[in-house]
Amino acid sequence: MTNILIVDDDIYILQLLEIQLTELGYGVFKAKDGTEALRILKKETCHLAVVDVMMPFMDGFSLTKEIRRQYDIPVILLTAKNQIDDKEQGFQAGTDDYLVKPFEPKELSFRIKALLRRYDHQPDDAIVRIGNTTINKKSYEVTIGNRTFLLPLKEFELLYFLMSHPAQVFSRDHLIEQIWGVDYEGDERTVDVHIKRLRERFAGLTEDFQIKTIRGVGYSLEAKGR
Repeated sequence: MTNILIVDDDIYILQLLEIQLTELGYGVFKAKDGTEALRILKKETCHLAVVDVMMPFMDGFSLTKEIRRQYDIPVILLTAKNQIDDKEQGFQAGTDDYLVKPFEPKELSFRIKALLRRYDHQPDDAIVRIGNTTINKKSYEVTIGNRTFLLPLKEFELLYFLMSHPAQVFSRDHLIEQIWGVDYEGDERTVDVHIKRLRERFAGLTEDFQIKTIRGVGYSLEAKGR
């Protein structure tokens, strides 16, 4: 999974960007200032940073310089100002791109994808990893550590879909449409049966993820340690 670090002292912006980026399939780490951001970068693998300019303790320009010095990841600076001097200072600090608030979520998404391609960090959509668990849609294999498993087709497709969208809640009807197709004539108990089989199959094999039942709604895959 591609991880995005969001750095902003505005809690609302952090929450909003987390929701938007999680829906796009990214892993998200949040920091309220530059010092916290650097602590996260030391512990976690992040592939891109979205950094606000105006922050306490360490502003976005200083943080960008430090990221550029220590890590080979792209940086997008966010600012509420549309000043040419700010942009000049941002690019001198080493930012790869610049976005002025307020902005459309789609614009941020496009810029993230473009920078990940430029840095060659854009993941292969066929391969999804959570912890030590990898699911490969090209070979239809699930690998946990050094062990490889072949699942029945629908179990594989259901697990692949859930692992591709961690922390998102899906109704049974939505899962049926995604895995079995809109013309499927069975009932929603099919989803329950396959979820039960997946839980039994991976119980004791890995703690990387857990498929949770969301009462009255459906199911969600929780990636442990996030």
